[in-house]
Formats: sequence, C-alpha cells, structure tokens
Amino acid sequence: MVILWRTIMILSLLGGLALFLYGMHMMSTGLESAAGDRMKTILEKLTSNPILGVVVGALITAVIQSSSATTVMVVGFVNSQLMTLQQAVWIIMGANIGTTITGQLVALNASEIAPVLAIIGVIMVTFLKNKKVNAIGEILAGLGILFIGMGTMSSAMEPLRESPIFLDLITTISNPVLAILVGAGFTALIQSSSASVGILQALALSGLIPLSSSIYIIFGQNIGTCITSALASLNANRNAKRTTIIHLSFNIIGTILFMIFTSITPFVDFMVSITDNPAAQIANTHTIFNIVTTLLLLPFGKKLARLAEIILPIKEEELDKDKFDVPLTFIDMDNIGSVPIAISSLRKEALATLHLAQANINESIEALYGHPYNAEKIMKREKRINFINYEITNYMTMVSQLHMNDRDSITCNALYKCFADIERIGDHAINILKYTKDEATKLKSSEPVQTELEKLNELLSMNFSLLLNYGMDNEEDSFTKFEHIEQRIDELTANYRDAQIKRLKEKQVDAKDTVFYSAIMSDIERVGDHLMNIIEEFKRCSFTLIEEQA
Repeated sequence: MVILWRTIMILSLLGGLALFLYGMHMMSTGLESAAGDRMKTILEKLTSNPILGVVVGALITAVIQSSSATTVMVVGFVNSQLMTLQQAVWIIMGANIGTTITGQLVALNASEIAPVLAIIGVIMVTFLKNKKVNAIGEILAGLGILFIGMGTMSSAMEPLRESPIFLDLITTISNPVLAILVGAGFTALIQSSSASVGILQALALSGLIPLSSSIYIIFGQNIGTCITSALASLNANRNAKRTTIIHLSFNIIGTILFMIFTSITPFVDFMVSITDNPAAQIANTHTIFNIVTTLLLLPFGKKLARLAEIILPIKEEELDKDKFDVPLTFIDMDNIGSVPIAISSLRKEALATLHLAQANINESIEALYGHPYNAEKIMKREKRINFINYEITNYMTMVSQLHMNDRDSITCNALYKCFADIERIGDHAINILKYTKDEATKLKSSEPVQTELEKLNELLSMNFSLLLNYGMDNEEDSFTKFEHIEQRIDELTANYRDAQIKRLKEKQVDAKDTVFYSAIMSDIERVGDHLMNIIEEFKRCSFTLIEEQA
C-alpha cells in the first residue's frame, strides 16, 4: 500500500508539473502570436539607451514567459551582429525582470476559476476561426492549465509535510550555500527559472518550505537559468559567449549582494509581513531581487561588458573579415528564435547580401569602360553570396518548422525567393566581368558605348537604392518609381543593341564586339528583372497585410 501511495503521489506530482509546463508553453505561444509584428517592431527600434534596453528586455520576456529564451535570442543577435555587447547588457537586465511575471501570475491563486479559463480558451481555439481570437484563446487556456497544474502539484506534495526524510532535507537546505546550489542545479536541469519558481511556490503553498529557506533557492534559480544561454553560445562566436558571461556575472553579483543584505537585515521578515500567501512571498522576493539588482548594476552595464571582454579577450580570428564562409551576418543558424525574429533576421540578411551583389554589378560594369577594379574582391563577394544562399536554404528548412500565420508564411517565402534572385544578380555580375579580362573576350569600349553603359549603371544604381532604402519596407511610392526605372532600362537596352548594330554597319565596331555588347545588354536587362522580382515579392506581402487588416 505504501509503495502504491508513493507511486500515485509521484505520478500526481509529475502530471501537475507536465500541466504547469504545457500551460506555460501555451501562454507563450498565444502571447507571441497575438503580439506578432509588434514584438519585431520593438526589437527593430532597439537603441543603445540603457533604460529603453531594459524595458525592451522586460517586455519581450513578459511576452514569451522565459528569460532563458530572451537571453538565447540575445546570444543569437550578438552572434549575428544585430546587437552590440553593450546593448545585450540592458536586454539581459530587463529579461531578469520580465521573467518574474510568471511567478506573480501563479501567486494570484486563481485555482477556483482555472477550469473556467481553460474551457473558454479551448472553445476559442477549437470553434472560432479568427486567428487573433485563437491566439487569445491559447493564452486563456494556457493560463487555466497552468493553474490546474499548480494545484495538482501542491496537492500531491501535501503528504510530504509528515515525511521525516523530507523534513530533514528541508532543514539541510536552510544552509544558504547549499540552498543556492540546489536552486541553481534544479533550474539548470529543467532550463526554466519560471518553472523552477513555480515548483517552489507549490512547495510553499503545501506548507513544506518557509521563505527563510526558499529565499536562497530563489537566488540560486537566477544563476541556474544562465545554463540555457551558455548552451546556446557553445557554437557561437566569442562575442556571443561574452553575452553569457554578462548574464552569469549579473546574477552572481546580485546573489552575493542579496546574501549580504539578507544576513544583516530583517529582509525575510519584511517580505513575510507584506502578505500571508506563501506563493506571493516567493513571487515578490523574486521580483524585488531582479529589480533591485538591475537598478544597482544599471550604471555599471558598460563595466560588465568590459569584464566579459577581459575574461574572454578578442582573438585575431575575430578580426578576419576576408573569409567568405564565415557565419552569416544577421542570422544565427543555431538559434532561430521566434517567427518575428526569423523574419527580421532574413530581411536584414537579404539587404546585406543585396549590397554585395550591387557592389559587384557596379564594379563589373565600370570595369567595361576602363575603371580600375579588383577581380579578387569581386570573386570573394560572389563566393560569399553563393555561401549565404546555400546557408539560407538550410535556415529556411528550420524556420518552416515553426508555427506561423499565413502572412508570416508568405513573407518567409518571399524572402527566400529574394535570395535566389540576389544570387542570380551576382552571377550576372561575373558574366559581365568576363568581358573585361582576356583579349579574346574583352569588349572594346568606345565613347558612345561608355556613355550608354554609364547611363544603364546609373539606372540600376537608382533601383538598387530604392530597393535597399524603401522596397523592403513595402513603401508603395517606391514601387511606382521602381517600375518606371525598370521600363526605362528595358527600353534603353533595346535601343543600345540597335545602336551597336548601326555602328557595326558603319564599321565603327566589329562583329565580335557587337555579340559581346548584346550579351552584356542581356545581363544588365536580367539584373533589372531580378530586382523587379524582389520588389514584386514584397508588393505581394504588402497586399496580404492590407487584406488581413481589412
């Protein structure tokens, strides 16, 4: 009977934990779906302002319900150069504040209405078609399931109050250092400080652990949550690893300060006097720990970044920018993050790759009429473009496994097609370049030919600029300008072919140059077509957005 009773208790505990974690996951997914592009916009507008950085970190973490997930994103951003190391400091500080929201929700003790929330949420997800309503339903269902799981864990652990073994264990955990190690170890194991705090709250609600013992476990939980970002940075660059060092040092410094403060002041008694609810006591302590630590260390954010650089100094290979197969600039292949983050990273990577293609086209055309050029640099850019295109295919395979709405799916597909067009633009640059090298294939440049090529290069540059500055943001005005320029390129390439044939008839050029010139016109025309394909994809995304809003 004793074995059966213990088995039932363990199963109830594990079942409650499973419901708690699943509810937290549902809330996270629902909140992220409801936030959509707004979360991406917050990230896009991130500046180096410390206060704004802390607010952004707190908001994002409150949305996705996990400081570990936010810090993993930050590791990816730093690794992809989307964010500087100093900006990462502020985001990490904010993430530590934002993660306390889960504990505060649990402390509400809404177990009585939890089934109602779960039922309403499931109805909204199952029977209603609107995607925004579905997202809100996921949030409500997740919150209800979380509370149900919390209640199940708390009930399962109540019999432990009469267990001598467990009571001895709790007495042992009253040792501050051991309690910190237990909190850090358990949180590292399950990789979620929110879940770890929730389990601690369930123990407290069952009357199994007082705040005087659990307070040090809370400190340890903040250290243990760093394990996720540490794992995420294993395959990242050294700057991303420094982000993990900042996260760890922030929580270790906070723990040391609070250990000293707790030992010389009646801090525990004060927290107990605020409320009789044991879960709220833990939630409040967790929140105060992170807010106070952030306020204390905010003026020293740059010092934390410098400390990370001292611990992990810059190596020569970090300065090597000539290799074409280095990691992508804005995309972290190891940490996809959320759909808005993936789309934002793809967009930035597409713009960066387009810059490379533009440089190659511009230099290749200029080389036709005698401008000095560096063939080795052009070839390195071409290899880089090809490498990015290959990596993007692998990345899109992973992104396609994420849960996304119709608009996000269309945007991702559009971006993927853009990379293929950019790669073809790079190929046309190499095609043009071959008419500048060997005598057998070199185009003889006369003054009329030079003028014509300069005009076409100018028009292509205008369309590149429009696309780089406006097209990726769906500016309707840029579409119209772009189309007019593209039509002009088509007209001129046709006219210039005719002009070259006329020069051939007048024996100003030979047949070989006429063939070469016609091929070059075809390459330039195709570059314009590929640019048009790119902007058309984003025009399609813009219409999709308008239709959804209507």
